Amino acid sequence: MTAYLDVDARPILRSGGEPFSVIMAALERLEKGQGLRLYAPFKPVPLFAVMADRGFAHSERALDGDEWEVLFTPVEAKAETGSPGGEHAPFAPWPQPIMELDNRDLDPPEPMVRILAAAEKLGPGETLSSLLSREPVFLFPQLEKRGFRWLGGFRPDGATYELTVRAPS
Repeated sequence: MTAYLDVDARPILRSGGEPFSVIMAALERLEKGQGLRLYAPFKPVPLFAVMADRGFAHSERALDGDEWEVLFTPVEAKAETGSPGGEHAPFAPWPQPIMELDNRDLDPPEPMVRILAAAEKLGPGETLSSLLSREPVFLFPQLEKRGFRWLGGFRPDGATYELTVRAPS
């Protein structure tokens, strides 16, 4: 039976904060075989792909008041049977970005427009990176719809969000 470390993102979001770094810090504290239980005021769909890339399956349950409980469970069997170091292994390194965009000084929706346009120029499996002044929550579903994967998070300065987008292979 999987034990879960709880992260409640609701108070962070209600105070206008960004919980992504808290969630990633919690991942670092997980012991082998341990999962993460996340409470959120909305269904955190963009996080599903990020966690899948890190080797976690998810299951979600709606709570009262449109809030959600999401269990991220390690998929150890899949990771162990995959091709270690292969292109599709959950923790395989992504290739270096072939282009870098600095979108920190642009107003929405220009960063999203620029990233989507640049992503469409990527070859199979290629990546691009972008610097942003905020987490691009409206970009994530657009990337997912087009088959792109992404990794992102705030840099230690807390003001710059770094996003890497990978084209489908």
